[in-house]
Amino acid sequence: MNWARALLLMTIAAGVLWVIEFVNWMLDQRLDRFGLRPRELSGLEGVVTMPFLHPGFWPLLSNTPAFIVLGWAVLISGMRIWTISTGLIVVIGGLLTWFVAPSGLIIGVSSLIFGWLGYLLARAFFSRRILWILGAVVAAFMFSGLFAGLIPSVNSNTSWQAHLCGFLAGVFVGWLLHPRQRRGGAMPPAKQRSKNQRASTQPSSSSEPPSKTRPSSASDPQPSAGSAEGTAPAAAP
Repeated sequence: MNWARALLLMTIAAGVLWVIEFVNWMLDQRLDRFGLRPRELSGLEGVVTMPFLHPGFWPLLSNTPAFIVLGWAVLISGMRIWTISTGLIVVIGGLLTWFVAPSGLIIGVSSLIFGWLGYLLARAFFSRRILWILGAVVAAFMFSGLFAGLIPSVNSNTSWQAHLCGFLAGVFVGWLLHPRQRRGGAMPPAKQRSKNQRASTQPSSSSEPPSKTRPSSASDPQPSAGSAEGTAPAAAP
């Protein structure tokens, strides 16, 4: 996808988060109840809704730059890969958080941001493509402060479990979508050797002796107008 178009789409997506948070603020944060509640069946819906909700404008403001840039870095590979990777990160990371996080209410897009970061790093490692490696290095450098969010913290306002689960989900998705043996459509070495062996056992057409023909003479019969030789195929009626 075009870089400028990808950036525009991610800016629009960030705008949607701001609109939702503005509505939530107008409703006195009543939408927060749709967040994720670990190990509560009623809180499973938060697996999907958690990234769209925030406890206020300040947390959303701090997440917006990373949301746009990391989301853009994934989106330039195509809308299909962005949709699949984002959906898997949200679901897998959310379910892991639902299992391991302490009781409470968890909301925020930071889990998805950590998932994108893990996905970019894993994609670069497993695919070994130069551009993806450079992109992952730049992303890790720009948002190196995010790694602190993976460290267990006593800060009750931050769910490091959600950060870690999102990051691990991103690494898994990167491994799932970009295994090394599929890099660039390359054939596995075993199959390549087998193909080469089969090719070496097939006789080459150039080794066949040329067919011998004798020069025609005037006494040879010439093909008639209705014979199969020397005439163009008849047109279909």
